[in-house]
Amino acid sequence: MSKNNHAIGYLPNETPEPWKLLLYALQQVIVMFPATVTVALITGFQVSTTIFASGLATVCFILITGRKIPLYYGSSFAYLAAISGMVLSEGTAEQISSFKASGILPVELISYAQFGIILSGLVSIAAGLLVKFSGRNAVEKILPPSITGSIAMIIGLSLAGNALSDAAPQASATGVTGTNWVWVVSLATLLSTILFSRYLKGLFGQLPLLLGAIFGCVVAAVIFAIGGADFNLFRAMPEAAISRSIWTSPGNIIAVPAFSLPRYSLAAVIAIMPIAIATIPESTAHVYQLDIYVNDLEKKKGKKIGYRMADLLHKNLIGDGICDMISGFVGGPAGTNYGENISTMAISKVFSVPVMFAAGIIAMIISFFTPLISVIYGIPLAVIGGLEIYLFGSIAAQGIAIMIDKKVDMFSAKNLAVIATIMVIGVGGQYAFGGNIPFFGIKVPCIAGAAILGILLNLILSIGEKKKDDDSEVSDETVEEVTLV
Repeated sequence: MSKNNHAIGYLPNETPEPWKLLLYALQQVIVMFPATVTVALITGFQVSTTIFASGLATVCFILITGRKIPLYYGSSFAYLAAISGMVLSEGTAEQISSFKASGILPVELISYAQFGIILSGLVSIAAGLLVKFSGRNAVEKILPPSITGSIAMIIGLSLAGNALSDAAPQASATGVTGTNWVWVVSLATLLSTILFSRYLKGLFGQLPLLLGAIFGCVVAAVIFAIGGADFNLFRAMPEAAISRSIWTSPGNIIAVPAFSLPRYSLAAVIAIMPIAIATIPESTAHVYQLDIYVNDLEKKKGKKIGYRMADLLHKNLIGDGICDMISGFVGGPAGTNYGENISTMAISKVFSVPVMFAAGIIAMIISFFTPLISVIYGIPLAVIGGLEIYLFGSIAAQGIAIMIDKKVDMFSAKNLAVIATIMVIGVGGQYAFGGNIPFFGIKVPCIAGAAILGILLNLILSIGEKKKDDDSEVSDETVEEVTLV
């Protein structure tokens, strides 16, 4: 029992010492940063505004859910094709040309997208209310562990290509990025992070990703120092990533994010709003992942608080929807809670709600300081890639953990059909079609398509299926008879 009480980690209601809390929160921000910034750069949203929206939405999410769910809100890749389609349908030739030249969408097009993002929040809120009034069992009939676990797996596996693209040299790359020295940095980051998480104890054992990133940067700096300018892997922040400054101090140190207001657009609603359906299984899977790991740490610490994260699913979905509205209102992309951040918590054993709250505040502060954005943005891509290999693989592994924890019958023809369909469409769509599957003239995001088809297939194959309660009662009776004998 004494060993349990000394288990390392922080449960949701526990608060680390201030300096530890700051380090844990900074680690979460670094993990969040690459994907969130990438979404902004691809879609043409302002980077600093996106970071601010992410931090603000995280803080609001913590408050909306009663400070009980430690999840971070970040930009979602699921909306990329929808926003691109909206831009092509609503933008003029001049606006599209401007976007291609600068990498930043004209304010008018961002405002149109904001309107669609805000209304997409209603979908998640409706799902949350359904769970609240119909019970979690009603949703589990639509989203059983065979689906949520599979979705978590394809989220991680579909990002595997991104991880290796960041970690590995490209054939068309020039300079040091086209040499094998990039592998040295990415593998040094990956292996050091793994070793830190495996062998370090105490505080340092809870900061493997932060320490791994620092070690990777040190390796990159050594290569730069020995090889000179031709071996510089550190990145300079492009002008397109800096917001237009409403007020700046000398040296352009402070730049207020470029906020904008939403404008009505039916095309944006049609293109963006339905994508929220795809984030519901993803968000549900995240809550189930969190439930498994929090319960495990609670057990190891010998406590009986009973967090029951899975029972807070309705709050998570409602909070997710409201945060879409908040992010959309200030000019940020649509999003969801982040698998990368859950992986970080699972690896570090830090599930503290105050840490997530602090991470949101740090993100908002960073968004105002261009030097801070430059420092984080300047982390070598090879370092980010090394971290991503571990993080994205952990997301996929957590999908397996969901199915194991929920005792999914892998010998069931129905479960095998659902899992197989989701896996192949989700992963295959990423590598065969670049993430968007052409279907009757429209491009369907592979994760969204896999989730929707998996849900429909599960419902169809469930017709005529006997209730599990009957089976469980028989099993219980059988166990009792065996025990008596």
